Amino acid sequence: MSEDEIAMDAIKHALNALRKRHVLEEGAHSPAFIALSRPLVAQGSEWKEKAENLEVELQQCYKAQSRLSEQLVVEVAESRASKALAQEKEALISELQNELTETRDKCTHLTTLLEEKTEALELVMSEHKAIKAELEEMILRAKHAEAENKTLIDRWMLQKMQDAERLNEANALYEDMLNRLKASGLEQLARQQVDGVVRRSQGSEFYVESTIPTVSKHKIPAHEGGCAAIIFDYSSGKLVSGGQDRTIKMWDTNTGSLSRSLFGCLGSVLDLTITHDNKSIIAASSSNNLYVWDVNSGRMNHTLTGHTDKVCAVDVSKVSSRLVVSAAYDRTIKIWDLFKGYCTNTLIFHSNCNAICFSMDGQTICSGHVDGNLRLWDIQTGKLLSEVAAHSMAVTSISASRNGNMILTSGRDNLHNLFDIRSLEVCGTLKASGNRVASNWSRSCLSPDDSYVAAGSADGSVYIWSVSKSSIVSTLKEHNSSVLCCSWSGLGKPLASSDKSGIICTWT
Repeated sequence: MSEDEIAMDAIKHALNALRKRHVLEEGAHSPAFIALSRPLVAQGSEWKEKAENLEVELQQCYKAQSRLSEQLVVEVAESRASKALAQEKEALISELQNELTETRDKCTHLTTLLEEKTEALELVMSEHKAIKAELEEMILRAKHAEAENKTLIDRWMLQKMQDAERLNEANALYEDMLNRLKASGLEQLARQQVDGVVRRSQGSEFYVESTIPTVSKHKIPAHEGGCAAIIFDYSSGKLVSGGQDRTIKMWDTNTGSLSRSLFGCLGSVLDLTITHDNKSIIAASSSNNLYVWDVNSGRMNHTLTGHTDKVCAVDVSKVSSRLVVSAAYDRTIKIWDLFKGYCTNTLIFHSNCNAICFSMDGQTICSGHVDGNLRLWDIQTGKLLSEVAAHSMAVTSISASRNGNMILTSGRDNLHNLFDIRSLEVCGTLKASGNRVASNWSRSCLSPDDSYVAAGSADGSVYIWSVSKSSIVSTLKEHNSSVLCCSWSGLGKPLASSDKSGIICTWT
């Protein structure tokens, strides 16, 4: 039974009790009322006193009844308050039971998730143990392979040294035969002169009076993404180019057609050189390596590794096709033995080198640096011979004159300076109001007779200066983007230029 029903029963019992008491009191007091209704004279004093007592008692009963009624009202109010409080408690209990049910459900769900995660963790731990065991096994295999590789490298190096010795012997025999041929043909060589060209010997350079180019002969879409390196070979006038598309291409400048493509370079080509016997092409790459191709077969002979940053400059000795020098953005200059395929010396300097070249006698390395200085190094000892502040900003290009007396440098200060290699004094400064060097590896060049300098500009123009007059003799406009490199054929013409969009122009 609920509390409300209990309270209502209590109230009913109380009312019944009051009614019964009231009936009894009325029955008890009825004689008194009858007596009082009689005349007081007839009644005696005794009855009068009884009546008064009964009246007082009746008043007390009424007062008691009034008190009981008030108490009943209070109890009813308290009962209602208790009922409301009980309802609130029941609602709170219901909410708490719901929350308890939800919490139990969540706990059950979390328990299930925990069991799943535990199973997954156990699976991962078992997989980890298996992988760890495989790793240990692979490490052991790698150690065995490294040992075998070291043994193979030692055997390979021994074989290479033996091959190099045999090659050196063959070269010595060849040079001896060549010297005999030179001695026997000196008179004929001295008289040979065709169209102003005097040829010294097989594979050597041509000295010719250069002409000032004025007309674009060919406009070749050579490379995708830009072409930063072009160079002519020493005999046939073929042009070699390298670009952002990681390819080396050889062009026939008479027809503008592609002769051959060389593949295998893993980065953008930043510089090119070719041995004086035209047998090998060497590319400096952004992949931190140098790549060497055989011109006749088109196959890659060597990948010269050792630099730790992009290789931005390379040159080969004009005296020996064996010596190669390279410069990279790891602040090193490396000298390589091309026959053996490894580095023989490393020169370390605080300023990165942007451009490099051999002197004509092959005894000195000329380097141009980001700090604007030109430096000369001894090829035998690797010591710094001398240096001079060539430009106020970074040096971008270095070229040695054919007579071996001058060095041409170009810089980001938009100046092209000619230095006397013996004293490192400036013997000429070339500039133009519209000429702006486009990048840190913009290459200028000297004409074969050392009479002219050609350099590209950021506005797409090619400027040509006269060395003797230090003035512009021609401005060539055909490119639509910044010109990065210029190269002059050893035959006196043509001049070639390449730009950031990969276009090569030849000029006659």
